[in-house]
Amino acid sequence: MRIALATAIEAFARDDDLAPLRRALQQRGHRADAVAWDDPTVSWARFDAVLLRSTWNYTLKPREFLAWCALVEQHCRLANPLELVRWNLDKRYLRELSEAGVPSIPAFYLAPGDAPYGFPAHAEFVVKPCIGAGSRDAQRYTEARRTQAVAHAARLLDAGRHVLVQPYLSAVDEAGETALVFFNGLFSHAIRKGPLLTRDGAAISSLFAPETITAREPSAAEFDVAHRALEAIPGGVPLYARIDLLPGDDGPRLLELELAEPSLFFRTAPGAADRFAAAIEQRLQPA
Repeated sequence: MRIALATAIEAFARDDDLAPLRRALQQRGHRADAVAWDDPTVSWARFDAVLLRSTWNYTLKPREFLAWCALVEQHCRLANPLELVRWNLDKRYLRELSEAGVPSIPAFYLAPGDAPYGFPAHAEFVVKPCIGAGSRDAQRYTEARRTQAVAHAARLLDAGRHVLVQPYLSAVDEAGETALVFFNGLFSHAIRKGPLLTRDGAAISSLFAPETITAREPSAAEFDVAHRALEAIPGGVPLYARIDLLPGDDGPRLLELELAEPSLFFRTAPGAADRFAAAIEQRLQPA
């Protein structure tokens, strides 16, 4: 197969997963090229499959990104596929997962035209766009700075963006976040991500926030929530999924379900790139 590893022009040098995945695919006899989705000179018809990897700037132009995904699917296979990506890009999918019984962080949504002050009171909470990645435009507030939080929500709403407000789970400051990675529904590895948002700090404006990443062995409770989230994904098991969890007072809770362009942190898990390459081959290899 000839496979495009889709990145973005500004992300080429920032995706640590590209090189090991490319090597793993090449060792299996496939040609793998890192190509930017926002490069208009690329002919996507020359690939057998396009694998979404570090298309991280899609948050600033989601309509253009989804139109590009649709264009790719006219010529070859897209992984994960368009309908799943469309569902997953907007964090309002969290409502569906919560209704399906997946333990999740409580969420309140604001739509353009809503009053920006209409969200519930919390001692500490996070305001972020429903379409966002890498903590970009996310900010953590205390209730004492609710006025600033309302102004933040208003800026996002005025830009035509939907807003998500969630209570901040303070246990993450000590325990960190757990992310579990699955390929074709099988667990590959997990990482610990240190807390990203500082109390009453500035919103992240760069492509993604600097992260402290180490390997982690998930607990039985974390595995349970992750598998419940996987089972609730519409359309069946995806080729790849990263399930991000935070520690709550009554057990782990889903923060996000990453099915479009998650970092997979191969450097923390020997053999992970090879496992992903095998899953790609199994899922996308022509019959």
